[in-house]
Amino acid sequence: MKKILLISDTHGYIDNVIIKYAKWADEVWHAGDIGSIKIIDELKKYSFLRAVYGNIDDNLIRSLYPKNNMFKCEGLNVLITHIGGYPSNYAKDIPKLLITNKIKIFISGHSHILKIVKDKKNKLIHFNPGACGINGFHKKRTMLKLEIDKDKISNLHVIDLGERGKISEYDQ
Repeated sequence: MKKILLISDTHGYIDNVIIKYAKWADEVWHAGDIGSIKIIDELKKYSFLRAVYGNIDDNLIRSLYPKNNMFKCEGLNVLITHIGGYPSNYAKDIPKLLITNKIKIFISGHSHILKIVKDKKNKLIHFNPGACGINGFHKKRTMLKLEIDKDKISNLHVIDLGERGKISEYDQ
């Protein structure tokens, strides 16, 4: 069984609530727009980090993480990318990757909009954890936590981090 923290669009920001959940997780999956090597260093102190670069990430982050990260977790094929779209409106290169690699969990970021959608056509679940950073156009900061055990997803929870632009009460 693996405990997963799913985040995206930190844009160089991390707070004690994010760290608290990173400590809880066996793995943190970051769907891009990390924003700073400091975020990577901080998350790696507490959990195993899987990540992709996003459109705002610099060459250093792009040299450390791929555009698409494919791996297995508890028997499920996982794909993380930053700009991936949604079922029925995937980014151009995504459908082929989903089919060819028999992906069961597809994760993307970029939109800053929390979404959890079943893709019945491709027999997978798509997650976008929203944005947990304080920069951007989103109103709420969000992330997801879940558990994966023997190819089953359970205990999925949305973590509401409060309004964008406000520093977490835990950091005051």
